[in-house]
Amino acid sequence: MVSDSQDIRNSILAKWHESLSKYSNLFSSDSISGTSPPSVFVGSYNYPKVFVGPMVPPIHGDTSLLDSPEKWKGKSLEEIVNFRLNLVRGIQKIPINQTEGRYIENLQDITMSSKPTDLDLIFQKSVSSNISLDGESAPFGPIGEIKSAKFSASTSVKPIEKIFYDKDLKAQDAVLNLYNSGIEISKIQKCFSIGMLGQKRKLVPTKWSITATDDIISKSLVTEILDYSLIDSCKVFSYEHLGNIFSVVLFPHRWIYEMIEAWYSNGILGFGSDFENARGIDHPPAIAGAYFAAKLGVLEYLSKKQIQAGVIILREIRPEYSIPVGVWQVREGIREAMKQVPMISENFDQALLLASKKMSISKSEWLSHGDILTLIRQKTLSDFF
Repeated sequence: MVSDSQDIRNSILAKWHESLSKYSNLFSSDSISGTSPPSVFVGSYNYPKVFVGPMVPPIHGDTSLLDSPEKWKGKSLEEIVNFRLNLVRGIQKIPINQTEGRYIENLQDITMSSKPTDLDLIFQKSVSSNISLDGESAPFGPIGEIKSAKFSASTSVKPIEKIFYDKDLKAQDAVLNLYNSGIEISKIQKCFSIGMLGQKRKLVPTKWSITATDDIISKSLVTEILDYSLIDSCKVFSYEHLGNIFSVVLFPHRWIYEMIEAWYSNGILGFGSDFENARGIDHPPAIAGAYFAAKLGVLEYLSKKQIQAGVIILREIRPEYSIPVGVWQVREGIREAMKQVPMISENFDQALLLASKKMSISKSEWLSHGDILTLIRQKTLSDFF
């Protein structure tokens, strides 16, 4: 399995290098002209003085798909990696409390933009051909330190512009306001990251802003669903994409949530899990961003249906998921799972059996690695009321 995963990874990266032949001058050039999706990125290295800048492909036109994970349903891993690796990341080192000044304000304008924006970047030297693969945020391609940048004019998304100029609004309230206005989560995360929200503004590394945004919205949704009635049966939802298999088990219980992940490493099956009750998570999360992304996906369903339930999410990470593309795929995977027609079960044990049948991992293996799983299994359906 490990060799299969490595072969897939090598094949995808080889095809990417091959595709770069049409941009053969890119790696010998100290400049780039293109249309940003729009996209900005804030790194975490050297925090609290971090590398900040736009991401630009060496092409002009409608590039929005390159940084819109909400629109990547049905795309292959190879397609998504190619979207991302064609984005060149320009960087300048900026202290996190510097959220004003021409450069940062131009990046904030890009983030607010309602459409892709033309940029011209000149680098200190030729861009590095190294690529970044991070399990939390989506990958991106070459990196270059910016010497100068020319930003084109853009038209702002009105709800974002309004929030940006409201400096009395707390960051948490700003996130919820944008979410309730229908702004895509990936866009809200960028606003959070580039220091556009809240009273005491600062730059937030992209991978941290992703989890923070999911967490803020999820906490609000938990508060909402606690007032709803419990579901009256166990339901199992499943979805598979990009080498990830998800099973979601809903059961009659006051809000309680656990996510268990399983993956293959050197021929050995590894597990990780986190859990919470209505009071929230009380320990540092072991599976980090994926936990909060999945939680948001299922809470949106409960909120829409105006029901309350206990939730178990099982995620099997197959060797086919050879290149991590970010936790957005967990959120979108769970969102898609909750759109499927569920299997109905009379009891929790049967529901868990149905959930595990979709995977190569047995019910007993999942049980042995779940805290809430074991507790719930010891109860009968009548105990949940």
